[in-house]
Amino acid sequence: MRPLARVAASAGPDAVLAALRSALAGGPALFVASSAAGSDPTPLPAEVPRYVGLVVETSGSTGRPKRVVLPADAVLASAAASESALGGPAQWVLALPVHYIAGLNVLARSLSAGSDPVAVAPGPFVPEAFVDAASRLTPDLAHATALVPAQLATLLDHDAARATLARFQAVLVGGQATPAPLVDRARGAGIRVVRSYGSSETSGGCVYDGRPIGTTRVRVVDGEVRLAGPVLADGYLGDPALTDDRFVDDDGQRWFRTADAGEWDGETLRVLGRLDDVLVSGGVKVALSAIEEELRRHPGFDRVAVVAVPDARWGQRPVAVAAGDEVDDDVAVASVGERLGPAARPERIVRVVDLPHLPSGKLDRRALAQLAGGELAGGHGEAQ
Repeated sequence: MRPLARVAASAGPDAVLAALRSALAGGPALFVASSAAGSDPTPLPAEVPRYVGLVVETSGSTGRPKRVVLPADAVLASAAASESALGGPAQWVLALPVHYIAGLNVLARSLSAGSDPVAVAPGPFVPEAFVDAASRLTPDLAHATALVPAQLATLLDHDAARATLARFQAVLVGGQATPAPLVDRARGAGIRVVRSYGSSETSGGCVYDGRPIGTTRVRVVDGEVRLAGPVLADGYLGDPALTDDRFVDDDGQRWFRTADAGEWDGETLRVLGRLDDVLVSGGVKVALSAIEEELRRHPGFDRVAVVAVPDARWGQRPVAVAAGDEVDDDVAVASVGERLGPAARPERIVRVVDLPHLPSGKLDRRALAQLAGGELAGGHGEAQ
């Protein structure tokens, strides 16, 4: 056994980096907490098995947060695979919270590369803070960063930030589905965007632009994406039943059941969305991601999310929550119905100032459902 050290994210990236360095070198395992000591609803054990390097809490974007147990070797394997896939070591700009796997991976890759990460100043994410962080990078090193889609969109709207990103070796974008128009816009600006797919259970991204990195293996079983390889977690802390459900053995190989729908042709993975991200309206199944993709073809729908709400007649109906002012919303709704069928046509559009996000940068699906449900129940038109 080895001790499990608890470090608050508020201690700062340098403190977390030092604790991570120790954990990966055989010192106490690390749990980075988002809150102050004593406020965790579930206490941590004092010790964990010797092979454990990290215990990472998931964001809880679609349910209760879980604590994922990652072997030190899995974290190191992830960093090595990423470095190889991106063309070599780089110095990283840290723009993501360090209590989630995406931020911790930036630190782990920095340790692997032997370079010092540069953190964006705490507070709301603004382009000026990112540009300032990038200005402190070592000039003769390759540079990289990891972002969520909303951050990338923010930086693309800022001339200096956009020019800064164009000089980077790679800009990883993950954490949720990245809209194709956003990727196209970034690549059109000369930015090397790499779409990253993975989760805490796979030590973060293990599929880049649809291709598995390192020795990651991919398969699709009954429509579900499954992943295998040295980056897999050991399971969930204190939850053996969930561990047995999500991690399965097949012919001597351990696989993680992602609960994502996808297609795999033997070389490239196409993720279609969550398996539970499908509504059934009048007996017809519709992928919410397909509705979102169709809406994004129209002006005023760059930032949109679709959720399913209960309907007494049809069982479920889609409702779109979109940021910004109304712009030919009726035309967009009609287009969805024409291209995807009547069951996919949004019941209505809920307009908001901005989409709700979790601290990790992911969309807050539960908050979106509340917005959509409230509107259907007779809301006042524009939710804010």
